[in-house]
Amino acid sequence: MAQFFSIHPETPQSRLIGQAVGLIRQGGLVAYPTDSAYALGCHIGDKIALDRIRGIRQLDKNHNFTLMCRDLSELATYAKVNNRVFRLLKTYTPGPYTFILEATSETPKRLKHPKRKTIGLRVPNNSITLALLEELGEPMMTSSLILPGDSEPLKDPYDIRQTLQHQLELVIDGGFCGTEPTTVIDMIGDEPIVVRKGCGEF
Repeated sequence: MAQFFSIHPETPQSRLIGQAVGLIRQGGLVAYPTDSAYALGCHIGDKIALDRIRGIRQLDKNHNFTLMCRDLSELATYAKVNNRVFRLLKTYTPGPYTFILEATSETPKRLKHPKRKTIGLRVPNNSITLALLEELGEPMMTSSLILPGDSEPLKDPYDIRQTLQHQLELVIDGGFCGTEPTTVIDMIGDEPIVVRKGCGEF
């Protein structure tokens, strides 16, 4: 049965943030608000939790997973970023954008696209998410909370708890945060390509 924390969207309670991160470190799955929509998150090093996300969302092996990062310096640890890419990232972060970039050796192999060796990365503009990342001290593996057969993410934390209460350890109620997933931008080629249009203007 998932725990349910109501966390203030602008001034997150440090006690609840600490408890949430404790659950993540123990292998728990959390549904949490971002600057685009609700998402699923787990510890970057937890293979079992990652497989559980695959099961909930029915994702195949070619899905590009995303690392939620605190800032650009953390992002650059896990992706190869040249000057051109860095300038674009600086313009659009923090914000509701996921960038597909070539992964570095710091990125766990199971998170990379099996053929392209890419990883999705993003820096959110959401106080709860940033508080979780700050307490965690490293990126969080994340995926949009879009269930099989749905075209949009789940948006109501009470609906999330009712639907997934036996598959998650925690649902964070951070209020309404939007109904669209991030805009996904592939940065591998010479020019950026929007591969999914979401709530970010690009």
